[in-house]
Amino acid sequence: MKVITIETVIPTNGNCHIINISDIVRNSLKDSKLKEGNCTVFSIGSTASITTIEYEAGLLQDFPKIFDKLVPQYGKYKHNDTWGDHNGHSHIRSALVGTSLCVPFKNSELMLGTWQQIVLIDFDERPRSRRIAIQFIGE
Repeated sequence: MKVITIETVIPTNGNCHIINISDIVRNSLKDSKLKEGNCTVFSIGSTASITTIEYEAGLLQDFPKIFDKLVPQYGKYKHNDTWGDHNGHSHIRSALVGTSLCVPFKNSELMLGTWQQIVLIDFDERPRSRRIAIQFIGE
């Protein structure tokens, strides 16, 4: 069993910016030369998330609208009072979606559905350079 960990940096715009990172993960898997195992994708930070969606124009508009209803950007958050910043909503949104995802792979292919892509979502209020860890465990 091998463990291979790759770190990459992805620039984001913030404010629920959704980026399809499936090709980054697929290319990393190809470079690993592993055939079967599990891939974990992890966002290093507490205001971004990793998940899967169908990466299409409608959902790219729907997703931010839903989060504006569930966790409004301009709501009253004790985090903002404590730290004097304005990203309390970002931390809550990230915690709800989660910061990591595990995807099995077989025959050197991620076992994703036809319309399923791996995405990074930056919930922070400003552009960032997001560090992403991709770890493969397999053979």
